Amino acid sequence: MEVLCLGESMAVFTPSPSTSLRHAGELRAGVAGAESNVAVSLALLGTDAAWRGKVGDDPFGKRILDVLRDAGVDCDGVEVDPDRPTGIYFKDPRPGDGTKVHYYRAGSAASAMGPGQLAGTAPPEILHLSGITPALSETCHGLVRELVVDRALAPATVSFDVNYRPALWPVERAAPVLAGLADAADICFVGLDEAETLWECKTPDDVRARLPAVQTLVIKDGGEGVTCYEGDRRLYSPADAVDIVEPVGAGDAFASGFLYGRLKGVSASACMSLGHRLAAGALQTVGDLAAPPSPKTVKSLLEHRP
Repeated sequence: MEVLCLGESMAVFTPSPSTSLRHAGELRAGVAGAESNVAVSLALLGTDAAWRGKVGDDPFGKRILDVLRDAGVDCDGVEVDPDRPTGIYFKDPRPGDGTKVHYYRAGSAASAMGPGQLAGTAPPEILHLSGITPALSETCHGLVRELVVDRALAPATVSFDVNYRPALWPVERAAPVLAGLADAADICFVGLDEAETLWECKTPDDVRARLPAVQTLVIKDGGEGVTCYEGDRRLYSPADAVDIVEPVGAGDAFASGFLYGRLKGVSASACMSLGHRLAAGALQTVGDLAAPPSPKTVKSLLEHRP
């Protein structure tokens, strides 16, 4: 396979029409998860993408597998846990104050993952994980260390999205863990805002100083732009100006575009251009995923030169 993504996917419920949970009369059901979002976006772009994880033996777990498989994602190695439930979360749009997320994932099937989860798996070209998974349990932390630090699926290129979730663990515990994992990866994605929260980094150069070993460091600064360090080389790409419907999922979309460009062997500038386009699509939809650009648009973006 070209890309293997590992993490927790959950059922997600969103008020329809977009209003606060407190006053909502109807909820729209969907499927979401940082790593499976990336797998779906890459599959829709035509990549041989797979997702691995654990789901409960319940309607939510079945729905996750149906949605991912319908998008073309390989889910053949996903485990179904007969005893633990599939995680669930709710989006709570608050006019003028963004969207808050409420998680119900403690004791989920995914939290029971641990070292050896991918034993016997053929190494993909790219292995993508995020900082959400090590927050789920000690065994999940051990699994991510096994894959990122110990390189259990070598020679796969390891991609790691910091994806700090304050609701899952406090800064004091998360900061050193996520720094160690991020710096051990080949490609790391991190938001400047979360880098400030975790490591008190104010600028992209501060983040680079905190994570000196990762070969390709991609630092996202919201709607401003993205700074990419490849070794000692520093590149900047401004973000596309878009009307934001909902920000959830934009980071996963950007990572998908960047990784697709990496698979195609194009420049970091071209990778960022496609990442921006996919992120813009996610920002303009209520769901976590948006339809990919046309093949012609993708080709044009991948031909971008700095």
